[in-house]
Amino acid sequence: MKRIVYFGLLLPALAFMPVSAVNGPVNWLSFEEAVARAQTTPKKIFIDVYTDWCGWCKVMDSKTFSDPAVAELLQTKFYPVKLDAEQREPITFNDYTFKFVPRGNKGYHELAAALLNNKLSYPSVVFLNEKFEIIQVLPGYRKADEFLKIVTYIGEDHYLTQSWEDFLAGYPKEAGTGH
Repeated sequence: MKRIVYFGLLLPALAFMPVSAVNGPVNWLSFEEAVARAQTTPKKIFIDVYTDWCGWCKVMDSKTFSDPAVAELLQTKFYPVKLDAEQREPITFNDYTFKFVPRGNKGYHELAAALLNNKLSYPSVVFLNEKFEIIQVLPGYRKADEFLKIVTYIGEDHYLTQSWEDFLAGYPKEAGTGH
């Protein structure tokens, strides 16, 4: 988790409910809103890359992102973004316009593909630093207690000074989530 990957590609039963309908304690932004805010007040960006048909994405919303401790860290340490990997609206970033690419019955958004290194797996989350460089991409569902450790590690900049293993060794055993 310590390695930083540069954002080079960007530079040249709940299954039927849309993810956007899930309300919770996180004030989600669009990618464009987060970038605009980060340009005036630098802060890391957290991106939840999801699809409307992804059941585990909905579980992340209802179980992980709704956890009070996780939500608080996402709100205070990051600009949290929801990015629909199949959205059809273009997104312009660094003078490049990322578009929807039709494929079969659905398709994908070029920004999602760029952020996920063309490994379109949902749910996936992406952490960007204040320079819009990728800190970490994490595919798959994460429970709130595990995710809290990850968000703390990255959000509080521990990843800059210690390995993930060293961080976990010193992580308070009593630290937990609101559930």
